[in-house]
Amino acid sequence: MLASIRVLNRLELLGETLRAALNELATVAPDWLRGAVPPAWYERYGRRVEDGRLPRAAAERETYARVVGEDGFALLDRLDRPEAPEGLRSLPAVGVLRRVWARHFVREDGATPGGGARLRGKDEPPPPETEPVESPYDTEARFRTRSGTSWTGYVVHLSESCEDDAVNLITHAMTTVATVHEARCTEAIHAALAGKGLAPGEHLVDAAYVDAELLVRSREDHGIDLAGPPRGNPTWQTRIEGGYTIDRFEVDWDKERARCPEGKLSSAWTRQVDHAGTPYVSVWFRKTDCGACPARPLCTRSKHQARHLKLQPRAEHEALKAARGRIATKEGRRAYARRAGIEGTISQGVRAFGLRRSRYRGLAKTHLQHVATAAAINVERLAAWFRAAPRAATRTSRFAGLATA
Repeated sequence: MLASIRVLNRLELLGETLRAALNELATVAPDWLRGAVPPAWYERYGRRVEDGRLPRAAAERETYARVVGEDGFALLDRLDRPEAPEGLRSLPAVGVLRRVWARHFVREDGATPGGGARLRGKDEPPPPETEPVESPYDTEARFRTRSGTSWTGYVVHLSESCEDDAVNLITHAMTTVATVHEARCTEAIHAALAGKGLAPGEHLVDAAYVDAELLVRSREDHGIDLAGPPRGNPTWQTRIEGGYTIDRFEVDWDKERARCPEGKLSSAWTRQVDHAGTPYVSVWFRKTDCGACPARPLCTRSKHQARHLKLQPRAEHEALKAARGRIATKEGRRAYARRAGIEGTISQGVRAFGLRRSRYRGLAKTHLQHVATAAAINVERLAAWFRAAPRAATRTSRFAGLATA
């Protein structure tokens, strides 16, 4: 979901942020601002940054950034003085200016009235309390890259019914900033659907919306069977033929032991908590069993230690194993194939209803647009349903159709 802003590079962001603050101050306190800024600022910030020519050489760009940084600090210093009019320091654009300057500049002692300023280098992380700002005109828009696609803006999460004998309607629309991972939205979507009395018995979702904890909590909290391909096992054993992945170990939770594919039993079983506070079970095997094992190259790369398993709690472990087993079957893949309908819904929203681009700025207004778009799609689908218009099949080119002929 693209935000209703122009994508800015770093120098454009700095110049536009200061220009936006000056424009807001000129609206609220024109007389004060007229006496606070030097004449050179009218030439420097009187028009959009992209309308001028930014320097291309590295040294000149650094000089330009230093000048803009010092001007911004000088303005903030003026606003912090006791004689500054009441309320100017709390203006939204001034607040954005402070955030951007704290993130991008390091203040130094200098000969200029506002003090020196230099851009933070790539090896200088910004203060942790400063969130990124992509544009001073929409401070909630965020940059994200996923599966090779990059954008600045938001993410819309759509849920729809998928009954064979009824019209498919969008039941919920959720909007988040682009940096919020999909797995953090699943629980909120389920709660919203349950609150409207629309909680599905089975919820077909993309892999990004699935993890072991969500598989368990969805069923326990809302009675929803979360169905989707869990993210793959990242261990090296999955990348070699015959590797002894964790799924090949038999786990006896009642007796608190595990059996490896070679038939050896574990020697230690302890419940622990990692640095993030997540509980797990640590399982160790005997060095004597692993040391002489002919299958050792398929199991562990440690030269001296035995095989170690890090298991999720029982409910999560079994739910994840069941989900992977279900999607691996022919019946499971056939049932999950119905989720492809939401891709058609997104395509319909983008092509016919302008879903890809926000018409407004800010998360709240963008979400309102998504709700209105979802309602419009539902109206169109209801009209087609009452006309008994057949659903369009997935388009296939004539050449591609030869493969199935």
